[in-house]
Amino acid sequence: MSALAVLGGDPIRTESYPRWPVFDQAEIQAVTETVLSGRWGGSPYPGPNTAKFAAKFSEMQGGGIAVPMMNGTITMEVALRAAGIGWGDEVIVPAYTFQATAAAPMAAGAIPVLVDVSPDSYCIDPAAVVNAITERTKAIIVVHLAAQMADMDAIMDIARAHNLVVIEDAAHAHGARWRDMGAGTIGDFGSFSLHSAKILTTGEGGVLLCKDQHMAELAASIIDCGRPKDTDKQNFTMGVNYRWSELHAALGLVALERFPGQMAQRAEMADYLEECVSEILGISMLPRDPRQTRRSQYRYILKIDPDYYQCNNDTFCYVMVKEGLPVDTGYPAMHRYDLFQPQLSHLPVPVAFPEYFKFDEMSFPIAEAASECESVWMGESIFRSGKHGVDGLVAGLQKLHDNREKLPQLAEQFAEEIEIHDQLSKMRKRR
Repeated sequence: MSALAVLGGDPIRTESYPRWPVFDQAEIQAVTETVLSGRWGGSPYPGPNTAKFAAKFSEMQGGGIAVPMMNGTITMEVALRAAGIGWGDEVIVPAYTFQATAAAPMAAGAIPVLVDVSPDSYCIDPAAVVNAITERTKAIIVVHLAAQMADMDAIMDIARAHNLVVIEDAAHAHGARWRDMGAGTIGDFGSFSLHSAKILTTGEGGVLLCKDQHMAELAASIIDCGRPKDTDKQNFTMGVNYRWSELHAALGLVALERFPGQMAQRAEMADYLEECVSEILGISMLPRDPRQTRRSQYRYILKIDPDYYQCNNDTFCYVMVKEGLPVDTGYPAMHRYDLFQPQLSHLPVPVAFPEYFKFDEMSFPIAEAASECESVWMGESIFRSGKHGVDGLVAGLQKLHDNREKLPQLAEQFAEEIEIHDQLSKMRKRR
């Protein structure tokens, strides 16, 4: 049995996993042509690159009217504003996601109401949604998380029964499908990020998919300083400048061409990983819901049994990183998330409704277990590294299994380093 790298043994992997983003002369040519055109910015909106990207993105996702904008956080704010949701309205959001999902309703003047997630998917729990609905509730934001999708059948049934708007936070779900319907096309809106870490990236950017033409016109008006976008060009909105640039759109058009091949490669290697990991005791995978007909591997989660390994996921991930394997513990639960600090905001919502933000009195057992005990997150680069790269990850998991009796000792020996590593990981964690 080989010694753990953290105790002086040889690490499993010394070479880096593939870099991201992928680029070559195609991106350089696309940006150069846009620079030479003299049309760089987003006004008048949409520019030719942006309009072309919007059409192709909608085609890729299988529906919806795409409105590109500056990033994948304001997409949710704009969706809420277009739907007329604002001051004092409640928006139900999962307690296990990036902070932007809860911050976006506040930016629109609404109140984020946190609910727990399902242990099978770590996506929003429909039963918890039902229990959280009040007369103030106007919308649900579901998050498709780490190759999983929320139970959209149950969510849409709840929304129809209570006349609620549904926004799909699909920042992890480019190309994913539920019953062959594209992520972001099932609810009223779909929110996508094009951040530099995303599997479809333009450095920065976002796309809001709208099911309804009128909502798309309102969204486009809101991000273009309120300029009318309806047929008669008469209906102004209270808008801001959230327009997307033509330079970002140029990168996006090339990214869309690369995407199908990259997605197929990731999917093949995720299937291979699951075959290999299934034999390692104390490691399990989130079950695959047959209604999810295509997955998207931006992030992928394995679960450890903390009793079997006699340590939490923070120690497990720290030891894996020392083996040269890029894993982390994922998001904190929202009520314990350093990036979500509504009490520090000057927005009126926390001041007017402080009872919604008494985090010390809140408990979300599944989200807390995922964040603090059992989830091991990995990035998409592992699935672009071929079988050799996946084999390295599996070898690392097996090595920790074989050395599991040493893990409690390591948790004490390196407690300070583990805590610092875990906190930095959570602070850096991207959407």
